[in-house]
Amino acid sequence: MRALRRTGVPGAPCEDGPVRVVITLLVLLGLGAVVAWRVGDALGLEVRPADVPVERPVAAPPRPLAPPPAIGSIGVPDEPRLRLAAGAVADALVERGRPRPVVGSAGDLVARTEPGLPDEAYRIDPGPVVVGSTPNGVAAGLYAVADAVRTGNDVVADGRVVAPRLGLRLTDLGAVGLPDDPAAFGDDYSLNSDVVGSAVLPGAPYVDRAAVEEIARQFRDLVHHALADGYNAVVVPGFLEYVTFDGLGVHPPGDPHVARAEAMAGAFGPVWRYAHEMGMKVYFSTDMLALSPPLRSYLEREVGGLRTEDERLWRVYRAGLSELFAKLSYVDGLMIRVGEGGAAYGFAGWDYSSEVAVTTPAAVRAMLRAFLATAAEHDREVIFRTWSVGIGAVGDLHTSREAYEQVLGGLRDDRLVVSTKYTLGDFYSHLPLNDTLLVGEHRRIVEFQSRREFEGLGALPDDLGELHRQALRAFLANPRVEGVWTWRQGGGPLLAGPRVLDLRTGFWQLYDLNSYVTGRLARDPDQDPARATADWVRRTFSHDPGVVHAICRALALSREAVTKGLYIGPYADHRVRALGLDPPPMMWIFEWDVPTGDSATLGTVYAVGRDRVDEAVAEGAAAVDAARRMRDLVAATDPAGWRDPVLRERFTATLDYEVDLLGVLAAYRTAALRHVRWLDTGEARDAAREAAAEYREGRAAHLRAYGDDLALPAYNLTAADLGLARAARDEPMAWAARGVLLALALALVLGWRRPWARALTRPWRRVGLSRSDRVLVRAVPAVVVLASRAVLTWFAAPAHLVPVLGAWLVFAGLLRGTRPAAAVGAVALLRSVLLLGVLAVRGPGYYWFAFWTEPVARAVYVTVAFAAFLGTFVAAYAVLRGQVGRVRAVGRVLVAAGTPPAVLGAVVAVVGLERALTVWNDQMALLPWGLSRILGITVHLGIPAALPVVALGVGGAAVLTGYALGSSAR
Repeated sequence: MRALRRTGVPGAPCEDGPVRVVITLLVLLGLGAVVAWRVGDALGLEVRPADVPVERPVAAPPRPLAPPPAIGSIGVPDEPRLRLAAGAVADALVERGRPRPVVGSAGDLVARTEPGLPDEAYRIDPGPVVVGSTPNGVAAGLYAVADAVRTGNDVVADGRVVAPRLGLRLTDLGAVGLPDDPAAFGDDYSLNSDVVGSAVLPGAPYVDRAAVEEIARQFRDLVHHALADGYNAVVVPGFLEYVTFDGLGVHPPGDPHVARAEAMAGAFGPVWRYAHEMGMKVYFSTDMLALSPPLRSYLEREVGGLRTEDERLWRVYRAGLSELFAKLSYVDGLMIRVGEGGAAYGFAGWDYSSEVAVTTPAAVRAMLRAFLATAAEHDREVIFRTWSVGIGAVGDLHTSREAYEQVLGGLRDDRLVVSTKYTLGDFYSHLPLNDTLLVGEHRRIVEFQSRREFEGLGALPDDLGELHRQALRAFLANPRVEGVWTWRQGGGPLLAGPRVLDLRTGFWQLYDLNSYVTGRLARDPDQDPARATADWVRRTFSHDPGVVHAICRALALSREAVTKGLYIGPYADHRVRALGLDPPPMMWIFEWDVPTGDSATLGTVYAVGRDRVDEAVAEGAAAVDAARRMRDLVAATDPAGWRDPVLRERFTATLDYEVDLLGVLAAYRTAALRHVRWLDTGEARDAAREAAAEYREGRAAHLRAYGDDLALPAYNLTAADLGLARAARDEPMAWAARGVLLALALALVLGWRRPWARALTRPWRRVGLSRSDRVLVRAVPAVVVLASRAVLTWFAAPAHLVPVLGAWLVFAGLLRGTRPAAAVGAVALLRSVLLLGVLAVRGPGYYWFAFWTEPVARAVYVTVAFAAFLGTFVAAYAVLRGQVGRVRAVGRVLVAAGTPPAVLGAVVAVVGLERALTVWNDQMALLPWGLSRILGITVHLGIPAALPVVALGVGGAAVLTGYALGSSAR
């Protein structure tokens, strides 16, 4: 390159010397390296083995059925909870074929109280006589008799004192109040858990009394069932909708929120009181911050906004909690969650909402101190859930001992109970036990989920007894662990899965197993879960020993089918950090019933288990085999041996569904993993194609069989289809990239001496251009940019192609003049050749696989690509400087560079950032398709909602500055 004099005079030659050019290139590459380092830091893949509990479930051996005791009458004190428990014994005897005993003040079975035993302890003396020191203890003994009768066990009357190991055993509301309208089920991934929605009216009288009574009936059924399973407390969603903040001035005169809260308390207060009357504790639960429009306005006016470290804010909520405790005097405490909230949790039709705002240790401590002070005034408790999903400094509270100590250390109060999921993450398998339950000085309870939201949403058999026993026995090393909270129906979308409602609709018995066994384990963690499962089978399905043993053998296989069929073991058995997140062990199904097809997930799953792909594929087949064996065991049972033939039909239909579903997923995992192996190594292309064909065939059959089935719904395979459709285009796209490179090379070679080619390949030289040359200087780069980005997007993503191509064209056009266009075109060709060179290997799939999983290749590519991107502006400035002078050159570059982001920011601001990202990601298949359908891409990745406005502002400022510089230079 020749060194020419730089005058800065318009029209003068302006070609920098070699040293300055080299320095410029080094600076650009240095900046590119910084960006590459930051990208690598954000995307870095960290993998370490996970200490996953080893499950070895077995079926209990067959045993003879004990005859039901001859009890013709039951004598209990005249106390409602005891008469209810005596009724459970009577019901059990009737189920076993005995006449219904009379319940009165005396009888063959007697229940009485005497001092000296702990609250829930009891003994059964010969007679039999159930003895306890409190109604709770006597009731526990009666429910133990009822359970023994139902499950075909002897009623052991040996005088031994029986006391529960864990004193606090909570249940959620199950399916109480949830809609049962078939039209409501489908693809609604809302996470709202309000149970009063069917009774809410938009105006006075605000509640539908008939709907309230139906909810009350369902609640009574839940209470009866939970008591029989050994639970002694219930969690009721609600808080803000029951309080008025009377006297604070939160609500202006005539605000309907006041009348609505009074109506809610008047209508539902007696409903929830029933649990208290039957001997259960009642806890309300809420997200924090809970908000309504008038409360938000009040906080903004009096506190200056949602300042959660400010005690003035918590004084407002303290007043509300005090009102709740005074108004509903039977309520034993409040359960609080700070880790989730937002629009996905809202209930359509009213304006109560929640917001993730308690995000610092100081805010959590301020909140808890305030609520605990109120609890002390009313002799109540506060249960704080440690569940969080990456929210500020509190984001690791659920999984980090250090974060637990930072947030809660030193906050000792015997009214505070800390509740934590048993897994080191969400309710997935393939996760370590949560060791934060072993630390801290607080009272602790352990959370379990019966209807596993990530393992079929209750549609698949999933016997968790052995796993739950391991967890409880491990956590009891901490003497502060005193209870459990079992989610019967809660967790995940309540309407997106099967239309199965606990105690109400469908084959709810499948997950009732886990509620029953967990309740027994909470009373005695050392008992054999296999025996507990067998007892549940006898009380639910059959007393026939052959039928019972066959079902127990099938349930013992259920974990193999689930943990192999819904997880990819070589990936799932590791703790992974990728894309700046901690992805769950079932990342390839994200989430619930949506197998994903995005390159980030599938590339990461493959990379973690790169050397174990064959094992991962074999696991899918093993899961199908386990499901088939389960089906064959149940199908071979004698229908006459079942208590209810409908339950047998549902069980066999469920297992047919599981075989079909796991077969489709096995074919999909094979196709996806084999394809990524081809991207990585060039091998397994034919195997991937064969598996994809098998998947398409199985998919079609799955949708035909279950596409309209609400009880056993087909999985949502949209994202998987998108992923495989793009995978099928990878090889053609690689050939297309090679073709574009070849065509460009031929064009440049053949036109090497033509002015247009010299202008594009040697833009630092002045070249005389004809009209046709000026057209080619613009057209060739535009065509190559268009072709390269079309190939990158599989010719399937106009949402990416149009903005990119438009930005290049607008930038080049606003620079005005052929020489600037040639300079920009030269850099565009350089970047496009770099991109096409990667695409030519094995298509866009290879490009993205390397981007997500190959740090060295990514660093080199990003360094060069970003340097070339910055080089666009440098080249434009260098050319313009010699034509119009330095100041006007800077101005023109600023105008050209600022216009595309300003325009794009304006468009996205109008369309909506979440919607724009959803459309873009659906077409590009880079991130899980389900992100936008669940929490939203912006929420999950923490993308600021103001980003389009910022882009518009920055771009607009650059444009205005550029025009100002251009005007001043004139």
